[in-house]
Amino acid sequence: MQDLPPLARFGGRVMSGLLDVTSDPEALDSQGLWAVVAGFEGRLTCARFRDVRPIRHLPAPETRWHGPRRAQWSTSLDRAAYTAGVRRIREHIAAGEVYQANLCRVLSAPVTPDADIEALADRLAARHRAPYAGMIRLPEHGVEVVSASPELFLRRTGRVIESGPIKGTGRTEADLLEKDHAENVMIVDLVRNDLGRVCATGSVTVPELCAVEKHPGLVHLVSTVRGELQDGAGWAETLFATFPPGSVTGAPKSSALRIIEALETAPRGPYCGGVGWVDADHRTGELAVGIRTFWVDRARSRLLFGTGAGITWGSDPEREWEETELKAAKLLALASHGSSAEDGPQEPPAALGGTRPSTSWDRPDGRHARRPSAT
Repeated sequence: MQDLPPLARFGGRVMSGLLDVTSDPEALDSQGLWAVVAGFEGRLTCARFRDVRPIRHLPAPETRWHGPRRAQWSTSLDRAAYTAGVRRIREHIAAGEVYQANLCRVLSAPVTPDADIEALADRLAARHRAPYAGMIRLPEHGVEVVSASPELFLRRTGRVIESGPIKGTGRTEADLLEKDHAENVMIVDLVRNDLGRVCATGSVTVPELCAVEKHPGLVHLVSTVRGELQDGAGWAETLFATFPPGSVTGAPKSSALRIIEALETAPRGPYCGGVGWVDADHRTGELAVGIRTFWVDRARSRLLFGTGAGITWGSDPEREWEETELKAAKLLALASHGSSAEDGPQEPPAALGGTRPSTSWDRPDGRHARRPSAT
């Protein structure tokens, strides 16, 4: 789809007329309106657009998106491998190395050369509304992402910065266990620590803890963490302090990242990263955690989607597998052609494995910046 123009849709706005693309996070504090994709492994893409207009209507979703068949989806970790990974994380917890870790798998299916993610975004907007939904299409830069994320990673309004970690998922509120509440509180502490690196002393608060939010087919436990940025802290400093999001890594973050890298067999890419928009002129922005997110790998002609679960000592391996299935079921059905949400993913193909990219960013000044650890 190299001939399709660059486009982004976030926050009820359509962005077109691409001006420039950069991997420099300091550009987000310069000028203009930016669409942002920060991949879990550290690849940052910031695209500035000239023309912005409100989204007024969406075309009929049935006529434009033709996805893979449901049976064509495969998974990087099958049920046996995933439940074994859960047991391994519990061993790390028993050894005192980590309190919680998020174990994910990447699903993929073949995609046709003429598949356009804008059509998939239309379909999701019509049938699976999400508070942080959006899309960005930059074919020449290898970025084609559409997200139906329910989770706030970072919202900035002037000097106020806010995060809304989700931990705890069920079909109904009755499904939420004590384990889910404990996991949420644990991640809230991690997010407070992350924001404390760039916020004024004493300004970080938790206005809401373990609130129940309802989304299509799911309920979540959601908390709110808020602080005031210290003088001199902008988007670059905030991303260095908080990325990747705590809710999709674990605690301590440094230990969880090491365990994740050992157990997961495919890079997460935009999944579990940050996706959204930044208005540099008004010092505002909203980045979602890149969950419930599809992306296209044109080199392999694959449509990809990630799903995962937070693992604690109280985790049951089979229940955690079922949680990953629950999170993926409706969206995979919407992205698939002539299929049912009850079908399960097939065995993983050899092509789904791969080498993870670097887990760090280079600062604009040329210094190498590792992801910060968390305690």
